[in-house]
Amino acid sequence: MNRLLYTAMLAGFVAFSPLADAIGAEENSYTLGNLVIEGPWSRETASSARNGAGFLSIENQGSEDDRLVAASSSAAGHVELHTHLMDGGVMRMRQVEAIEVPAGETVTLQPGGLHLMLMDLPEPLVEGQEIRIELVFEKSGTTEISMPVANIAADSGGHGKGHGMNKSKQ
Repeated sequence: MNRLLYTAMLAGFVAFSPLADAIGAEENSYTLGNLVIEGPWSRETASSARNGAGFLSIENQGSEDDRLVAASSSAAGHVELHTHLMDGGVMRMRQVEAIEVPAGETVTLQPGGLHLMLMDLPEPLVEGQEIRIELVFEKSGTTEISMPVANIAADSGGHGKGHGMNKSKQ
């Protein structure tokens, strides 16, 4: 049991460490109303991992704020919206109700910050695999995107720039 717990903790640490900035996949772009979703990617998981993560950026080119309120995928039992918060000097993951996408800004879901948490994986995510993710926005509606799975040693391809909840004016 201790070995399983250790393996799960190690996989989680690697998945969300700053080293993850070096991970990525080919650029994909999707438009939903005034939202532009770019560069979705995930990384392969260990064979014993029950969870994975998804990353992307969302640019709101409109004049009204929007919110990512849900996500789903047949590649996972369920998908949660997560962030990392400092708690007593320790960085911890927390589920969030929604991810704000302010008008005129880009929100980046990246390792160490906001991300999609792919929970209860029925099988490991494998490099080269493409997983389908449905994203639900409060105002813009629903869209389905393809999320390539990259090897942990892959070049970031422009993904994962910076740390934390990166919101930059465009």
